[in-house]
Amino acid sequence: MTITLSIPDTDAENLPLEEQAYRRLRQALVEGVFAPGEKLSIRRIAEALGTSPMPARTALRRLATEQALDALPSGTVLVPRLTRAAFQEVSAIRAELEPLAIRLAASRVEAGTLDALAAVVAEQDAARAAGRPELCLQKDREFLFGLYRRAGAPMLLGMIEALWLRRGPLFWGARWIVMGSPPEAAHRHGAILAALRRGAGEEAALELKTEIERMTAFLSGALQFQGDAAIPRPTRARG
Repeated sequence: MTITLSIPDTDAENLPLEEQAYRRLRQALVEGVFAPGEKLSIRRIAEALGTSPMPARTALRRLATEQALDALPSGTVLVPRLTRAAFQEVSAIRAELEPLAIRLAASRVEAGTLDALAAVVAEQDAARAAGRPELCLQKDREFLFGLYRRAGAPMLLGMIEALWLRRGPLFWGARWIVMGSPPEAAHRHGAILAALRRGAGEEAALELKTEIERMTAFLSGALQFQGDAAIPRPTRARG
């Protein structure tokens, strides 16, 4: 496994190795490269980043401090498993902040960008039809962050990325379940684009809020979360 920085960063090559390692590992978590509960050793992360152990150790510690990773007393670092309450809290905050980014982007996004994002939506739909969940999730991120970055609000973008640090692993682990979501929980990216082309930022924001809330409701019913009571097995009646 190699962790790359897929989002262009013009300053990345000029940053210290520790900062480069942090940004690349952070992005990998946002993108759901790691599954919930997965152990991340310094050696493994250093190999994936192509660095010495020191930048990998620094990146892991920094992300643990930000609560993007769980550090155990033994020194083991784990990708967190969300409780049901934590998932619903993350989703509720997302349903407020991400539509705000859409509203801010509405007056700044250009027609050429919307055309490019329409192609991303088509690629996402094709990936879903072909049964390729990893690509489907990748295109979902590409579409949404393609809009969020045009909001011109770096602090807001950082907050959204922090939420996706917690969201990413869960969606990766549930990628096949997400692929099987009912039509009412499917993405509303086409409707978001149509609203933005009309200059209707509030409408576009509402479409995204609905998308987040419906997917949250679907996954809340479809997933077993950390801390949920085990579902009892049916007992066979004695004859």
